[in-house]
Amino acid sequence: MKDRKEKRMIDRIGLGVFLALCLLGAVQTGLYFTLGLANMALTALVLQALILLLSWAAWRGRMPFLLLGVAACGFVLNSFLNYGETTHFASFILWQGILAAVWAVLGTGWMIWKKVRTGRLTWIPLALMLLIVLSVGCVWKLNVDADRAWEGHAKRAVWAVPAKYDTGEIAEAGTLEELLYETKAYATDSRPVTKRALVYLPYGYDENEQYNILYLMHGTGDDENYWLQTHPVNKIMLDRMIAQGEIEPLIVVTPTFYVEDDGKDSSLDILTFSFREELRNDLMPAVESKYATFAETADDAGFAASREHRAFAGLSRGAVTTANSVLCGSLDYFSRFGLFSSFRTTEEHIRETMQSESQRELSIDYLYASTGNFDFATPYMVPGYRMLCELEPRLIEGVNTSLDVFPMRYHSIGHWHLSLYNLLQKIF
Repeated sequence: MKDRKEKRMIDRIGLGVFLALCLLGAVQTGLYFTLGLANMALTALVLQALILLLSWAAWRGRMPFLLLGVAACGFVLNSFLNYGETTHFASFILWQGILAAVWAVLGTGWMIWKKVRTGRLTWIPLALMLLIVLSVGCVWKLNVDADRAWEGHAKRAVWAVPAKYDTGEIAEAGTLEELLYETKAYATDSRPVTKRALVYLPYGYDENEQYNILYLMHGTGDDENYWLQTHPVNKIMLDRMIAQGEIEPLIVVTPTFYVEDDGKDSSLDILTFSFREELRNDLMPAVESKYATFAETADDAGFAASREHRAFAGLSRGAVTTANSVLCGSLDYFSRFGLFSSFRTTEEHIRETMQSESQRELSIDYLYASTGNFDFATPYMVPGYRMLCELEPRLIEGVNTSLDVFPMRYHSIGHWHLSLYNLLQKIF
């Protein structure tokens, strides 16, 4: 009799936990539907289906320990989808993980203490979980394999960069040079600072020619080496796309927004604004007085006259820097942009800068944006991009601007390598 009472109590609490997990999952899925992205909504549905099927099996089988799988899923997804400094959009997934972990431990401990037997394992939800996982795995593999095997001309890709641009170094490889330049700590005390950037020169670089130029910015915690040395696959891709005639030879510069210890004790966001002065006053003159770009002179007049041959792109906080210091700070010097995994610029800043009297008539030749459906930046990247397009009549979706949301990608180089591949085909 006592054993039956204990079973009923555990079953009731298990049902309550299951219903709570259902409610949290429904709210989280609803939030992703508000983004208006089909693949985000589908991803949220699939994830919640897996979580709730396993929760169902734990409840019906009186096996709270199965919820350890739900807890692990919640904590792992939280590491992808939330970020302490900026993003808590997927916090309901974290609460699912916490609730599941608590009941898994307490429920299992209670059953061991009271010597309550488990029920029968419910195979239907586990079979459905297996079917979903296999289906998603097949879709992923088929699409990735199709993109990797692509042998035609370069095209937009959302699953993977074609292998022919990634595989092995070639004889016609570009070179990397180190550039040291003098600048100032513009965000703080304007003290003199010596900084370093890397410069990619295409194979056969000729100082008597003129080359388009792309400035590429890294994200938080990285440096000027990130794009082309830390992840040399990007340089290999550049070399191969140029060698195969998919893009014109271009110069690529990878600077850093960091200035010694500035921003360390306050907020790095100040550097995403102050980089404008460094870029215009110091970095660009140092680069374009030495290398063969379309700027006839390395000054305001030369940069303004050649802006259609100049692009700037960045990832994460580098994308914030791109928006704050370049799109909204140097539109007179640049006409092509890439924003990967971040857009946190305000409507007020856009109106005060790129829509000011001196900037509003300048062309925007292309703006490419990207994020991943597991990227914690997506909940502010997508609304931010849409806000920009609504405010800015010079941006026309599908004509000179586009947003890619990559399936199964998160805040990582795999996503940004794919973003760079797509960007290179659009900017020049």
